[in-house]
Amino acid sequence: MKKITALLVLLGVTPMFIQASSAAEIVGNAQAAKAKIEMCIGCHGIPGYKATFPEVYQVPMIGGQGAKYIESALHAYKKGDRKHPSMNGIAASLSDQDIADVAAFYAQQTKSGSVK
Repeated sequence: MKKITALLVLLGVTPMFIQASSAAEIVGNAQAAKAKIEMCIGCHGIPGYKATFPEVYQVPMIGGQGAKYIESALHAYKKGDRKHPSMNGIAASLSDQDIADVAAFYAQQTKSGSVK
């Protein structure tokens, strides 16, 4: 009976460890992001830009933000925890690797868009 219980516990816990370890292995690649940021530049690459959908919204410059912050924000948009129709749609189209790559790219930028 103890062996069956131990086996069931192991089988139930193992997928959590596998999922956690694979999530931890995602490393952002700023070079790979260059092909993924076209949809970001139109708003986040223009100093003082204001979007007008769904309302007038001051778009933040994200260059120089920490990668973890950008990843967290994109995941929150993807899950719907942060609300903005454009960002929700864009984030929904990104894989976890895409998010890590975009975050790595913007983290190495300055607010003016140049590389640190």
